[in-house]
Amino acid sequence: MTISVAAPQAFGKKAKDVIFGANAAAVAAAAEFGAEAVTNATIGAILNEAEELVCLPTVERVYRNLPMREIIAYAPISGLPGYLNAVQECCFGEHRPQAYTAAVATAGGTGVIHHAIHNYTELGDEVLTSDWYWGAYSVLCADNGRKLRTFRLLTDTMQWNGDDFAAQVRDMAKKQDQLLVILNTPAHNPTGYSLSDEDWTQVLDVLREAAALEGKHVILLVDVAYLDFAGEASAARSFFRRFTDLPENLLVIVGYSMSKGYTLYGQRTGAMIGISSSETIIREFGDINQYTSRATWSNINRAAMATLVQIAAEPELQAALAAEQAEMYRLIRERADIFMQEAAEVGLPVLPYRDGFFISIPSPDSQAVCKALAAERIFPVPLKAGVRVAVCAVPKEKMRGMAGKIKAAMEQVGQ
Repeated sequence: MTISVAAPQAFGKKAKDVIFGANAAAVAAAAEFGAEAVTNATIGAILNEAEELVCLPTVERVYRNLPMREIIAYAPISGLPGYLNAVQECCFGEHRPQAYTAAVATAGGTGVIHHAIHNYTELGDEVLTSDWYWGAYSVLCADNGRKLRTFRLLTDTMQWNGDDFAAQVRDMAKKQDQLLVILNTPAHNPTGYSLSDEDWTQVLDVLREAAALEGKHVILLVDVAYLDFAGEASAARSFFRRFTDLPENLLVIVGYSMSKGYTLYGQRTGAMIGISSSETIIREFGDINQYTSRATWSNINRAAMATLVQIAAEPELQAALAAEQAEMYRLIRERADIFMQEAAEVGLPVLPYRDGFFISIPSPDSQAVCKALAAERIFPVPLKAGVRVAVCAVPKEKMRGMAGKIKAAMEQVGQ
């Protein structure tokens, strides 16, 4: 008989993160065989061509020059006032929607997802996202007493699957009044897909239709963690203008993170930005999410917030940061282009990649494929639907030939 003192809702909880597990295997192999003999394609962070973790120089300079008191002091629970204004400017750029908006500081992008699930769905509700998704979505739902439901991201012809998205939203609306939809775009993790203008039109038409039903509250959470590596800055942000003149009961939440765009992964700093046609809804948004912050982490990293505020306030720093981000984007793009070109040459099926840190290969048994690749000292991440390659972390030299080796591994295991 198992002995436990945990409450029923906590009994048996255990998380084995597949990404960190794959990374641990790669690190162990590098220790045994040497780093030059190992390809670690697991890490969701930018590594340079020497496989060193990148910190953008402007971010590092500003952060290191902060006064010690600015680093160690508590921040307000909702975030530094200057940060709450500046983070919206950084997120929206020149495409701020004509709507009421507000921001609440969060513990990274993960904090945004937690608060959205906790405050905008009921116990037992389903939360909708695509069938290719970041695994933490499922863990966050389960730990909050919710269930993750998925729609097919792509059709058999590798186009946005608007029909299944609409079908899943409509079916959810028959069962619950709180409808939370999570879309990770642009530069989706784990596929690199980004919604097009046509995709966005269909998404918002479906959500408006759901909002027109009596008693329904529709919440769209747009996870933009990879926004700053999704192509030209203004073009990547143009979809924000679509969140103008939405129904009062359709709230948009944007999940912004400093982890990727500012290379401050471990500082756990982000913001949830609410967008609504209703001033009352936005006031409620600030109140309830600040309350939940107090009930979870209390307040977040002051130094990282101060870093963003200072950069946003000085045009020269803004320009320097933008140039550094563009340089890293070009590097990631070059790596991705190598992989995609070679995948086409060897006939490796790959999901449509537009931008971002990752490329995915569909596979009915990704564990078997990754086990075969481990024998070649190549370590991608096995997901439920396929294999994820972190092009943000693999230098160009090691990227060459990888597509062919993945193709060979799939054939070896009968795929």
